[in-house]
Amino acid sequence: MNNRITTLAIETSCDETSCAVLRDGREVLSNIISSQIDVHKKFGGVVPEVASRKHIENIDLIIQQALDEAKVTFEDIDLIGVTQGPGLVGALLVGISSAKAIAYALNKPLIGVNHIQGHICANYIEHKDLHPPFTCLVVSGGHTYLAYANDYIDYELIGRTRDDAAGEAFDKVARTLGLSYPGGPLIDKLSKEGNPNAIDFPRVYLNDNSYDFSFSGLKTAVLNYINNIKQKGEQIIVKDIAASFQQAVIEVLVDKTISLAKERKSNKIVMAGGVAANEGLRNLMKKRGQEEGMEILYPSRLLCTDNAAMIGSAAYFNYIKGYTSDYYLNVVPNLELK
Repeated sequence: MNNRITTLAIETSCDETSCAVLRDGREVLSNIISSQIDVHKKFGGVVPEVASRKHIENIDLIIQQALDEAKVTFEDIDLIGVTQGPGLVGALLVGISSAKAIAYALNKPLIGVNHIQGHICANYIEHKDLHPPFTCLVVSGGHTYLAYANDYIDYELIGRTRDDAAGEAFDKVARTLGLSYPGGPLIDKLSKEGNPNAIDFPRVYLNDNSYDFSFSGLKTAVLNYINNIKQKGEQIIVKDIAASFQQAVIEVLVDKTISLAKERKSNKIVMAGGVAANEGLRNLMKKRGQEEGMEILYPSRLLCTDNAAMIGSAAYFNYIKGYTSDYYLNVVPNLELK
């Protein structure tokens, strides 16, 4: 008798239309991702209305591709997971509407998933033996969270950004430097060629006891520096600005994460989200982790981006803990991690 749980998951929180099929929350049978980056690149960022239309155009095809690649049919699905929030309202509605229809037609359980929890759960796919508790840093274009995972669905949100998210700051600085969207990977690449100590940009730690973040002041400092250089008619060395800016961001992220892990006597740190793919961040966190005797874990680059596999993993762990959604499930654009 097969007691394994097969999950169909849908992710449409921003500009990726994604569907995946998983077994038992950790084994990925398929993970189809249709990115809209080329569509939004000409606008310098995501246009919500355009993203929603593209999701509507793509969603049925992506779902079928996920089923075909996994070599399963709708009849093989035990559970349907979908991103409830946070994210763009119109984009989220496309995914939730599709998930509700499938769950109703199949008479299968429906699970609304917190997108941030999904990013964390990407690590359960990558690291098959990982289990809570652990300290967690979630860094993406829209979110910067410092949390402690007590259990698979029980998180303490301890720190968050008070203004710009880390990834948002990367994109805004990249735009100022004349780099295309998305800017984060380009700054990371340039940073390898530049001098991270060339410019002393501010590190914002707030007060001594705070685990919150603030990157708006750093972003402004970079803009002011560039404007001053232009006014003086001096050469702008883009790679040095990129490297110095990135260093200012990752030092704060790493310092606060290590500090929380030490406070909680946690020897395991998990990173998640798009910025967790940043090589500078990974290298500095690993270096500091080794110095403190801590294990540093993060997903592969594909699983750092928005994808349905991570949503399927989160849906599975919510389901086995007894949580399900009803057909009144609605989008929550500012859904909090808890």
